[in-house]
Amino acid sequence: MTRTMLWSPLVLMITGSLLLAQGPPEKNPAANNPHLGNPQSIRSGMALYRIRCADCHGLDAGGYRGPDLIAVMAAGTTDERLFQTIRKGVPGTDMPAANETDAPDDDLLMIVAYLRKIGSVAPTEKPVGNVDNGGRLFAAQCASCHRVAGRGGRIGPDLTRIGAARSRAALIREIRTPSEFIPPSYETVTVVTKDGQRIRGAKKNEDVFSIQVMDVRERIQGFVKANLQDVIYEKDSLMPAFGPARLSDGDLNDLVGYLSSLRGADLSVR
Repeated sequence: MTRTMLWSPLVLMITGSLLLAQGPPEKNPAANNPHLGNPQSIRSGMALYRIRCADCHGLDAGGYRGPDLIAVMAAGTTDERLFQTIRKGVPGTDMPAANETDAPDDDLLMIVAYLRKIGSVAPTEKPVGNVDNGGRLFAAQCASCHRVAGRGGRIGPDLTRIGAARSRAALIREIRTPSEFIPPSYETVTVVTKDGQRIRGAKKNEDVFSIQVMDVRERIQGFVKANLQDVIYEKDSLMPAFGPARLSDGDLNDLVGYLSSLRGADLSVR
């Protein structure tokens, strides 16, 4: 018997064992998605996307807390990969898995169909409230910290395209209770120097040895931790909570209407 004849059965045994260990290929319904190009399915997918995904990825899928999905798809991500990411989530991130009881395959397939056609689907959500009054409220109460189209403060996030990135419900939540979610680079810290001076602001960068803070006067300051007495990491946002006593429901409605109109065009603070 030749050496080749001896090796052949062994190779077949090893290959067969590997195939058994791997099991059958994982089913992926997106490989034959019946909702692609179906206008009604795309509309349904848009509604599902806004409920399940828009708070993190933006109403236009351009990214907010989560990645820019338009860029992800432009980079060549397949529908199958997109489906599996929605189904299984991304371990170690805020992207949760979607269990089949709450999110059947058909719902996810309609979301995928919507994302593939998002540029051709007209948005149904329109600004509500008195947008002009909302602009005045923004100028009086928000513009000292937030910028729109290059005008305003820098201590808070730029809101030039916030209407495309955030749902109405999310905007209301973040105005009423801003400390529920604080975006990266806007976390509140107080730096205490060895002579007792306290500098409060938004943390911009940090490593083991140093920390960089934008103080409430919008000055970027860097500190070597070894030269500090303390660094206090606060749970509250620098943005105050605008409860009903500070901002009535009517004014809130107008302010959110104004913010919803901000979609990245050539705008100015009114």
